[in-house]
Amino acid sequence: MNDDGISRRDLLQAAGLGAGALAVAGLARGQEPAPPYTGPGPNPYWGSVGPLVVLPQKAPLIQLTDRPVQLETPRHWFLEPITPNAAFFVRWHLDPHPTSVDLSRWRLAVEGHVERPLSLSLEDLVRRDDVTEVVAVNQCSGNSRSRFQPRVPGAQWGNGAMGCARWTGVPLRALLRDAGVKAGAVQVQLEGLDRGQGPPELGSGRYRKALDLEGDALDRALVAFGMNGEPLPLLNGFPARVVVPGLFSTYWVKALAHVRVLDRPDDGFWMARAYRVPLTPRGSTTPAEAAGATTAPISTMPVRSFLVAPDGSAKLPVGLPVVLRGLAFSGRGAVTRVDVSTDGGATWRQARLGEDLGPYAFRAWSAPWTPARPGRTTLCVRAQDASGEVQGDAPVWNPGGYLWNAIERQEVVVGPAS
Repeated sequence: MNDDGISRRDLLQAAGLGAGALAVAGLARGQEPAPPYTGPGPNPYWGSVGPLVVLPQKAPLIQLTDRPVQLETPRHWFLEPITPNAAFFVRWHLDPHPTSVDLSRWRLAVEGHVERPLSLSLEDLVRRDDVTEVVAVNQCSGNSRSRFQPRVPGAQWGNGAMGCARWTGVPLRALLRDAGVKAGAVQVQLEGLDRGQGPPELGSGRYRKALDLEGDALDRALVAFGMNGEPLPLLNGFPARVVVPGLFSTYWVKALAHVRVLDRPDDGFWMARAYRVPLTPRGSTTPAEAAGATTAPISTMPVRSFLVAPDGSAKLPVGLPVVLRGLAFSGRGAVTRVDVSTDGGATWRQARLGEDLGPYAFRAWSAPWTPARPGRTTLCVRAQDASGEVQGDAPVWNPGGYLWNAIERQEVVVGPAS
């Protein structure tokens, strides 16, 4: 039983396992997306620019693309540290991706350099004795890409390509122990059900990511079948997905089909060519130096913080107290401090931290403020994590549009109260 009163029996019934199989309804296509922001500078808005669309199991979300589906969570959903399933962002890499899953046929294969290959149904996973939970942030590597200047190609995300959920599943290490990893194994390759249309020789048509067998990330990884006490939405990876707290979502493979133990490093497209960043402080380089930069696979999320409210959409009266509210997180450990500024970063004061849901979860924060004089002012927030990393003000640039964590600003207008 979890904190919401949802048991594994409830999850089985909700997933239709009592009847033996589930075919999820096909996904409706959204309306044609609006063109992304193409101004001379970075995106001035908190979120990306696009139409709101409604797809099965989802609230209205901002559509970046429809093939494959990429949907961003609007700002107001981040007033709470747990993101509802219906509001959780969506990012698929390949088209087509699953539009239905027949559980009478779906099996998770644990294979490769192992002694005892496994073939597991969803019921096999749900009924295990080692099912556990973790609250963790899932963030796209390109979150906030539309902030980059010079601009870079790729989905022009605002700040909403992220979400935090309570994930229920089985430790990936436990499945590997059951399969019996052979001596000489070095990595675990993860592959989903989605399939691409690219040239077969490129290797990009199958989405495959790998975790080092000896890395601490694998110790935290789950094969998750539950999300906030319910089965995973189809668009978020039903029937099972990988959850790797602290790492970017490129490793959180959706609609998981294969866990493959390798006796050599994965040199496929999605590890050797995609999702790589320069081996420099903060993964930053310049357009002139990018071609010759030594790179490595992107992995751990840097510390970040966000102001969610006020959002600048309404004038704030002089002398009337308001509460600044937002979220912070890090892939390097728990958020230990959040500071806010109401004068554009000239001075800072400490905010109050909300409930600690775990070292890789959103940490809510709040700070009271009473505007003292009319005019325009800029609100800022910065965070610090358990590793000692403090969010900085300098922007980052790399050709992939990854790792953005510069301090976000929100201009507000203060007006007379009479």
